[in-house]
Amino acid sequence: MTGVAPIGSRRRRAALRSSTNIPFEQLPYQCFQEARKILQADRGQKLKQIQVERERIAKTEALDPAKCGGEAVKKGKLMAMHKYLEELKVLADVNDPMIKKRFEDGQGDMNRPIYRYLANRKWREYKRLVLMQRITQMNIVPDVLPHLDPIAELSLAFGRRNVQPGEFVDSRVSEILPRMNVQVFDKGERLVTVIVIDSDVPNIEKDRFDYRCHFLATNIPISPTITSLPFSQLSADQIVLPWLPPHAQKGSPYHRMSIFSLQQPEGKRMDVEALRTREQRHGFNLRSFNDRYLVKPIGVHLFRSIWDEGTAGVMQRAGLEGADIELRRKKPESLPYKKKDGARYR
Repeated sequence: MTGVAPIGSRRRRAALRSSTNIPFEQLPYQCFQEARKILQADRGQKLKQIQVERERIAKTEALDPAKCGGEAVKKGKLMAMHKYLEELKVLADVNDPMIKKRFEDGQGDMNRPIYRYLANRKWREYKRLVLMQRITQMNIVPDVLPHLDPIAELSLAFGRRNVQPGEFVDSRVSEILPRMNVQVFDKGERLVTVIVIDSDVPNIEKDRFDYRCHFLATNIPISPTITSLPFSQLSADQIVLPWLPPHAQKGSPYHRMSIFSLQQPEGKRMDVEALRTREQRHGFNLRSFNDRYLVKPIGVHLFRSIWDEGTAGVMQRAGLEGADIELRRKKPESLPYKKKDGARYR
């Protein structure tokens, strides 16, 4: 025994225990082989449908837009046909035991529609439900955005520390630049903008909470296979506002740190110099940013920061003021006491 847990799916481990180096697809089980024949016949039918659909798409692309109702109508038909083609590709492989084995073993190619479909389904079964629970419980919606429907999986880590949605993170841990992973489930490369917002900055003068942008970077390419996004490796031409360590003043409630991935319009790059001139850290409003630049929120993550024993040092190293100030709530004034007439109790 080496002390290393076996790698792979339960199906594969069960097969290895009961056979001697027989390939998975050749396991000597009659029911298994008969089922594979049925699945292969069904896959053959789907492949024929895929070929027919590709021929239909080729014919539609060759048509004159004037003969099919105009350019907009032709574009709409092609989009619907391409969508149906992707569905057929998924249906052709969704029941293949070899596909499922590779996916469970972590060997799936995200360039293929079937592996993107399986990864999306797995994410929505649990992780997305937990994420939606956290952003609802902590009022990220509607405090930061009025509506949010994540379609990409975001994961966050500080060094070797993986952060779960809504988790408290020590200020000394979050002082370093994080590493983010953005997994999208539709094909193609796109540009995204990443924003980190603190939505609980105390405003003593106005007796309310304001927003503060802790990080803003744009024109970041991602795709189903390009998912890693370490903040430390972004170029100066992509960073608009550099990383400001999360911090909460002593006496203030915990601060909700929200990380948003915003998809930019297709083929459009942001003007970094114009962003640096216009966007400021304090008073940053994500609603206005989305409306101004027509970006679409596709993913979100969050963690919480609170005053701890390392916050003063973090603020000092970052050149931030206020580490020596403690915030206290105003004591509510009691209502004036009115003595009741004792005669009524006699």
